[in-house]
Amino acid sequence: MKPSSLLLIWLTLLSALTLTIVPLPEWARPYRPEWVSLVLIYWCIALPHRIGIGTGFTLGVLLDSLTGTLFGQHALSLSLLAYLSYAFHTQLRVMPLGQQAWAVLLLLIIGHILDQLIIGATSRLSLQPGYWWIPLISALLWPWIFATLRNLRRHHRIH
Repeated sequence: MKPSSLLLIWLTLLSALTLTIVPLPEWARPYRPEWVSLVLIYWCIALPHRIGIGTGFTLGVLLDSLTGTLFGQHALSLSLLAYLSYAFHTQLRVMPLGQQAWAVLLLLIIGHILDQLIIGATSRLSLQPGYWWIPLISALLWPWIFATLRNLRRHHRIH
């Protein structure tokens, strides 16, 4: 893989991290899509031989640092998400986009459950209103994320 291709992949991942920390109005914060998870899932499906568990772990550590959450919480959940995306990438690739969105929803719910188990084991569990809307909102954005990143990958001939 060309260094410029790897740089472009990391720029998309860093853009997702940036979207995660962009300030939102108070009412919209509980409904922020999981940008990092969506972009990670895409790259794990599109380039499973290049992007995987290590990338998920690295992104998770960066996300933990940026958001001030329990260190390792996102690292664990994004590593699991990358593993599951890698494990099922051949099935996910051949699904129509609508079915992919349902599969992505399932992956995101698994990540949310893992986050809640970690938070519940380390502190008092307190869910914000709309917490379970986040995976649904994110899955609804999947077709747009998929199309955008696929076009970017094809335009720059990233293989």
